Amino acid sequence: MKKVLIIDDENRTRELIAKMIDSFGMDVQTFPEGENVQSGIAAIEKHQPDIVFLDIQMPDGTGFDVLASVPNKNFEVIFITAHEEFAIKAIKFSALDYLLKPVDLSELKSSLEKAIALVDEKSDHQQFEVLENNMNPKEKKRLVLKTQESVHVVELDQIIRCESDRNYTSFFLLDNKKILVSKTLKEYETLLSGHNFLRVQQSHLINLNYIDRYDKKDGGAVVMKDGSEVPLSPAKREVFFQRLENL
Repeated sequence: MKKVLIIDDENRTRELIAKMIDSFGMDVQTFPEGENVQSGIAAIEKHQPDIVFLDIQMPDGTGFDVLASVPNKNFEVIFITAHEEFAIKAIKFSALDYLLKPVDLSELKSSLEKAIALVDEKSDHQQFEVLENNMNPKEKKRLVLKTQESVHVVELDQIIRCESDRNYTSFFLLDNKKILVSKTLKEYETLLSGHNFLRVQQSHLINLNYIDRYDKKDGGAVVMKDGSEVPLSPAKREVFFQRLENL
């Protein structure tokens, strides 16, 4: 039986999430304990949970403070937040899970099922380290890419381009490495917006810092510094050249 700890500053939210989880009939035991950073840390030490639902904003700090104070993070984390867009982006970069308040029943079940599946796998502290890094505005942003075999941590300035293949995305990196992940290009387009990436065609997202030139032949193509050629959609021509001018 898996132990699920719920840390949130609202007693009603803790109890509601516990009742929702109990209604799923899964082989889990819920502990709706921990209303702030200090009691959250104490609850983790007491129960040694397998999964922690962790509120981001609490009276005496944040859920990130809780994680920073726990040396052995041998559990899966699902963050809970009402807004905090900056925090959500950092969580997504780290390939960690989160739920928005008010918590949706089907989303809660899906997140819990994924967490249970991950519990028995080897815990990877890289994701928590990347999260801490990405919460610091002065640090270079890093992206966690999960494949079936590995967890890769990639700095954004190592990514030359991304290419979609239906529900998969291939990342092409500076060291000629290629990483295939089972997420859509749309998800990464949203995540990397504001970091000098541009979707120049339905299947292609490029790092504008690695453009070598634009070739007009055959309808126009963007040639990247690794020699790869990426087609430029007519619909993206104007925004592409505008962004080039601003580099």
